[in-house]
Amino acid sequence: MKINAFADVSLRAMMVLAAAPDGGLLTTQSIADAIATPYNHVSKAMGKLRELGMIDVERGRHGGSRLSSAGRAATVGQLLRQLDTRTDPADCVAPGGSCPLINECRLRGALSRAREAFYRELDDIVVASLPTSRQMAPVFQAIGLRPGL
Repeated sequence: MKINAFADVSLRAMMVLAAAPDGGLLTTQSIADAIATPYNHVSKAMGKLRELGMIDVERGRHGGSRLSSAGRAATVGQLLRQLDTRTDPADCVAPGGSCPLINECRLRGALSRAREAFYRELDDIVVASLPTSRQMAPVFQAIGLRPGL
């Protein structure tokens, strides 16, 4: 099972926020630097995470983002269901229109059940529990933050 790039960036941003020194605020730019992803992609992910209530944002010169209480409790499975916008696990559209097998196809249902089983396996993994301060120390040092060890 493969997650889309948007969900991947969002999960990595959540992991960086979870390991932020002293639960402090991080700018979108520092998160982009930490996960080596273009600012535009991270900015879009942060907007969606805010919309979902996963992060709190403070504006202004000393502003930034931090995980909300909902974000600290969010599981990987829960987030993937909200972030993965693909509605069909298979590409069932041919260049000229719908697949001629679509009305009798049992593969799409099987793939949908497999995707849900994949998400269920991730429902026990809380995103905030994934990174450790020790693992993230080099990342934070690289972007000029004092790691919270």
